[in-house]
Amino acid sequence: MTMKNDRDYRTFEVEARSIDGSDDLLVEGYAATFNSPTVLYSYDGVDYKEVIDARAFEGADMSDVIFNYNHGGKVVARTRNNTLELTTDSRGLHIRAKVGGTVEGRNLHQEIRDGYIDRMSFRFAVAEDSYDRKTQTRTILKFKKIYDVSAVDIPAYDDTSIQARSFFEAEAEKMKREAEDAEKRQRLLLLIDTIS
Repeated sequence: MTMKNDRDYRTFEVEARSIDGSDDLLVEGYAATFNSPTVLYSYDGVDYKEVIDARAFEGADMSDVIFNYNHGGKVVARTRNNTLELTTDSRGLHIRAKVGGTVEGRNLHQEIRDGYIDRMSFRFAVAEDSYDRKTQTRTILKFKKIYDVSAVDIPAYDDTSIQARSFFEAEAEKMKREAEDAEKRQRLLLLIDTIS
């Protein structure tokens, strides 16, 4: 699977469950949760976190979102053909997918029902965010586009970390440089005071 540099991935440990009782094979779950700090990177004893604002999906392009497995492979549902519904509620981004239309979808339904797969993730581009240096927390205020929601077996932290680490490593490096500069200024002031 090719990862695009302008897209981020986040994984949430939430339940994806199957719903029986109709002719359609359905799965439901939350691909994202609001106001729940998630540690994406740790450096030198500091945890760098990310939070999704409860209004972050408002205005996001969700016109053609696909549902698949591990952000790759065959599409098993999509918004464009009305087999995938995305809604937000007080908890987060809820998905409901009819997956009976493909062999892969039927297999995925079985694996979710049997508990082999129980996590969800989503792939996105950010339109607006903020960063609190005191708490090392990035808050996503607005999403630009949602590309896919996926059922995942193992969270894609390596993929997530590529994007997250580039952002947070830059912040950590900035803080380190500023601390070093402040220390140099302090030593220079002490030296000037002892000379005067």
